Amino acid sequence: MISIKISPTIYVLSIFLLLSASLTTSFSIQNNFIKCLSTNSHVPIPSTTIFTPNNSSFATILVSRAENLRLTEPSVPKPVLLFTPLNESHVQAAVICSKKLGINIRFRSGGHDFEGLSYVSFIEKPFVVIDLANLRSISVDIEKETAWVQVGATLGEVYYSIAEKSKVHGFPAGFCPSVGVGGHITGGGYGSLLRKYGLAADNVVDALIVDANGRLLDRKSMGEDLFWAIRGGGGGSFAAILSWKIKLVAVPETVTVFTVARNQDTKLLYRWQQVVDKLDDNLQIRVQMLNINATVITTYSALFLGGADRLLQVLQVSFPELGLTRVDCIETSWIRSVLYFDNNPVNASLEILRRRRFSNRFYYKSKVDFVQEPIPEMALEELQKRLLEEENPVIVWTPYGGMMSRISESETPFPHRKGNIFKFNYFVGWLDGDDENEARHMNWVRSLYSYMTPYVSKSPRAAYVNYKDLDLGINNRGNTSLIQATSWGLKYFKGNFKRLVKVKTKVDPHNLFRHEQSIPTFGLKR
Repeated sequence: MISIKISPTIYVLSIFLLLSASLTTSFSIQNNFIKCLSTNSHVPIPSTTIFTPNNSSFATILVSRAENLRLTEPSVPKPVLLFTPLNESHVQAAVICSKKLGINIRFRSGGHDFEGLSYVSFIEKPFVVIDLANLRSISVDIEKETAWVQVGATLGEVYYSIAEKSKVHGFPAGFCPSVGVGGHITGGGYGSLLRKYGLAADNVVDALIVDANGRLLDRKSMGEDLFWAIRGGGGGSFAAILSWKIKLVAVPETVTVFTVARNQDTKLLYRWQQVVDKLDDNLQIRVQMLNINATVITTYSALFLGGADRLLQVLQVSFPELGLTRVDCIETSWIRSVLYFDNNPVNASLEILRRRRFSNRFYYKSKVDFVQEPIPEMALEELQKRLLEEENPVIVWTPYGGMMSRISESETPFPHRKGNIFKFNYFVGWLDGDDENEARHMNWVRSLYSYMTPYVSKSPRAAYVNYKDLDLGINNRGNTSLIQATSWGLKYFKGNFKRLVKVKTKVDPHNLFRHEQSIPTFGLKR
């Protein structure tokens, strides 16, 4: 055997040359993309909208709108360029340049993506992030009961804008005001009005998009198949969404909210499962199980579209076991109920809804299940025991029924409708990014998910695309496989997955819009 010794000088030089080549390549990609943007945009692109890792503000902008700190660690891949377009033409140029240069692009509207796929790529290198935060105009037409909303606006800004014009209109979307409208609606989007009016996506009547060829299309020009796909089929698969035209819904001038704690009462929780999907459509009662100071606390938190006296009458008939009293109830307006469910006093300033920053950020992992039969008390007791093993776990139980049971599974790509009592969200958060610490928390939530297998939906075990879970599988680099994607596609979309693949094949045959769990095309590898 011949032994070859490499001198330290040559070794260091080799590393230097490799790094230099990498930096040169990155610079070339950035330069080509920037030139391409300028060439293909009908509107000048200010230099202040383009950020590279050499810009001092690059990291700040990238991380500031990333809710999950787990996806901001130095070891997580970063884009070669961050572009913050100011108008539709800028977005069209970005799509055209992605296609011309073969560079993967990720679109971010709010940054709440549970697995960070709107600003992180584990399978594509290089990639560019298109941050749509500047596209945030909202135009409310109370007479027609509609609003055009650009995707960079937050839910809080939408709610605020509606309330400025009317005390008796709202929109059925999420609880968290800092969530971006763009991604929220592409996956369905649910909140306190779920049982009354369905999902956010169920209340969209038009949209403006940029397709894979860089064309600006509305509902009429894109066609009904693509319009169907973008309302619940998940973001980043079909087009770049620019704005939604939403349908406003009626809310009374007075609504009632309450939150009551019922510690370690599994009988009450079992009863909740028996009745919650059959309650008055105007009432939604969510449950949260938490570990607070080594004690499991179960809270019942609700919105009722009406006054407290009527709410008490409804509960006395349908759920007297809860033991709600008039003292527990707070009468307020719908817009102030939004503040309440974001953990603010109902009399707090409505300006809170316009804050675009996250109220708090931490490392987390989340998993989802849908439940179709009441979980037995024995299993509920085990859930409580497992919660005591973690410092910051939460299990959120979101009830279905009402309007959700009356909308067909195929009406939009979101299929989790009739037959579901509630949705589980298992959530664990932590503050320390240490690898060993992360592994412990991730193992806990995965173990809990495994334990719950006998008690949740089956064939498939359903999941929610807005709460992405890469444990379900990912595409390989350069290969968006139909067979591989089926493993998560059926969980997210059930029987709608096949139609989504058909639409994808038609509108984006070369798979321009792609990510770790994007919809594949029939028979195409990229």
